[in-house]
Amino acid sequence: MAAAAELAHTLVCGWWVDPKVAGRGYCARMTTDAALLDWLLDSDPALRWQVERDLADAPAEVWEATRSRVAAEGFGAALLGHQDSDGQWAGGAYFPAGFFGSPEADGPGQPWVATTWALKDLREFGVDASLLDGTAERLAANSRWEFEDLPYWGGEVDVCINSFTLANGAWLGADVSALARWFVDHRLADGGWNCEAEEGDSVRSSFHSTLNALRGMLAYERITGDASLREARHGGEEYLLTRRLMYRESTGEPVGPFVTEFLYPNRWRYSALAALDHFRDAAEFEGRAPDPRLADAVDAVRAARQPDGTWLQAKRLAGRTWFDIDVPEGEPSKWLTLIGTRVLDWWDAAGA
Repeated sequence: MAAAAELAHTLVCGWWVDPKVAGRGYCARMTTDAALLDWLLDSDPALRWQVERDLADAPAEVWEATRSRVAAEGFGAALLGHQDSDGQWAGGAYFPAGFFGSPEADGPGQPWVATTWALKDLREFGVDASLLDGTAERLAANSRWEFEDLPYWGGEVDVCINSFTLANGAWLGADVSALARWFVDHRLADGGWNCEAEEGDSVRSSFHSTLNALRGMLAYERITGDASLREARHGGEEYLLTRRLMYRESTGEPVGPFVTEFLYPNRWRYSALAALDHFRDAAEFEGRAPDPRLADAVDAVRAARQPDGTWLQAKRLAGRTWFDIDVPEGEPSKWLTLIGTRVLDWWDAAGA
């Protein structure tokens, strides 16, 4: 358990008990047995606070106390420790310094250690942006995109890169309002986005690119309160909903095996689980009910759930990392189990 100075709490038969307040208890939402919840709670603070908030219905003071530990211990502290004095990680914006022309560039995948990936992870871990005070300014001064040496907070031409930058910039307090307008200007006729469109290689949207755009725009709106992208985001969500998150509109066939390959961290990669977690997040943010067209994707997520209530890691994306934050392929993943359980909780509660 945490140090004595923290808010002590235990889970007893589905109830959170705060020993500092006599007789005070909090009913925990339990869709699985207590053993599974205990397994999930026995985790890094970056994951634990989300389990407390989303699965155990812990009071805000409990999960906020856990979240405050992320920057001081575990994954968050380790990643913060790799930041360079110029504000970057690994000396580069999207790729580490010296990557191009190196033997690593000819290997599988790409390294996940540069600035954009580090910021994305820290933001999603729940690190308070105030603990990176000055980072936005240092990146503005020192970091340039590998593509045409463009300034960092202006983004570049890849929609996924711009999505991560939009959310990261809003989180750190950078002015990314011009980048926000980019998403409206570069939306394709079918409603979504595709990173290959900027090079003229496609006029059709991509599941991967569209989901990343949606997540970036939602984060931007939540952090800044600027709803100017909501119409574009809803249009992109409709692109995926029309395809029921899984199928080609033209043939009705599955868009690809990646749809039901659930992995963490998924970085940029689409899956039905990742998409459902966005739709859950967006619906709760806007106070909307789940769209019925999500049903096939929900069925796919439910089918992947193991008898013990866990989800297994499908694979790992190739490429160098600072450290592992999840299990090898084929093992039960706490991150996927958190995401899968909260998606099904949300869907089932709405159905009830």
